[in-house]
Amino acid sequence: MDPFKDFARSPEPTLGVEWEIALVDPVSRDMVAEAGAVIEAVEKRYGTHLEKEFLKNTVELVTPVCHTTSEAIGWLRGTLGQVKTVTDEMGLRLWASGGHPFADFREQPVGDKETYKEIINRTQYWGQQMLLWGTHVHVGIRHEERVWPIINAIMTKYPHLLAISASSPAWEGLDTGYASNRTMLYQQLPTAGMPYQFRNWDEWVGFMRDQAKSGVTSHTGSMHFDVRPAAKWGTIEVRISDCSASLKELAAVVALTHCLVVYYDSLIDDGKELPTLQPWHIAENKWRGARYGLEAEVITSRDTDERWVTDELHDLIEQLQPVAHRLGCVTELGWVADIISNGAAYQRQREIFQRTGDWKNVVDATCDDLESNLRT
Repeated sequence: MDPFKDFARSPEPTLGVEWEIALVDPVSRDMVAEAGAVIEAVEKRYGTHLEKEFLKNTVELVTPVCHTTSEAIGWLRGTLGQVKTVTDEMGLRLWASGGHPFADFREQPVGDKETYKEIINRTQYWGQQMLLWGTHVHVGIRHEERVWPIINAIMTKYPHLLAISASSPAWEGLDTGYASNRTMLYQQLPTAGMPYQFRNWDEWVGFMRDQAKSGVTSHTGSMHFDVRPAAKWGTIEVRISDCSASLKELAAVVALTHCLVVYYDSLIDDGKELPTLQPWHIAENKWRGARYGLEAEVITSRDTDERWVTDELHDLIEQLQPVAHRLGCVTELGWVADIISNGAAYQRQREIFQRTGDWKNVVDATCDDLESNLRT
């Protein structure tokens, strides 16, 4: 298989989810670099495969190939229970969010993979700050020529996917004023950020070969775009959203992502042109989503029309109903409206800090949210 050109086509719009869970000390509420020991114990006891991540404080749960949101979330809930059994015995708590509110990145060791070490060596200060956690959703695509039209269309919904998941308002003990500070920090890496609007698969292949020749991907292992092809798996990987502590909110993000990709794929079948925005509008929308979250006013057309992202999201829920029925995620897609009504994670975190003046209370509440997944 040519790693640049070949795409492992998926005949169905399958689904895969990567969920990053971190370890915290229940007293200090700071992060603990014991992921290796947790992964080893879970695999030995249950035979469940877990992934090591960029930081030694993080355990990544990666679903098998699934077909529905409920199937993926069910697997994640079961595996979370296994991890929690082990961490309870170790005296640790589990935590998930886009960014820790006060942990010092200088005190958090990086994982053992050579690519991780090379990223730090190459990017220095900016790479060392990657104390960040996101949600990665893979959707199977049947042909490589569909990949970039769909990715370019997904990018028009960047603030929508970010607003409902934003959960990183704080950094080093400060309220940054952003809904997703993670989004702003992560794009500092030279291989991260918005993808270029490639017109077809051959343009992407040429780009990747250029990156290999110039040494970019030999240093980092891959490009880390916000949305990217995963040729080995035959998927589009959507990496826009912050990490969620609530499985209900994660399910809403997964369902919306799955529905959007399949909806745009169906437009290709119907011979319709997929939506795009100018790169400068995409960049502005990304910033507005990161800054304002659910309070963002976003650009919706190439003529620079604007609407509130919450109005956009309500319309999307209705527009995507036929796709949601096909994919079996009507209930989970409806939970997007619950996030709008009840507030996103960044809003809850900010309210707790403004009321108590202590980010430790925010960490406790986030851990409680994660543990509540096992009681539902």
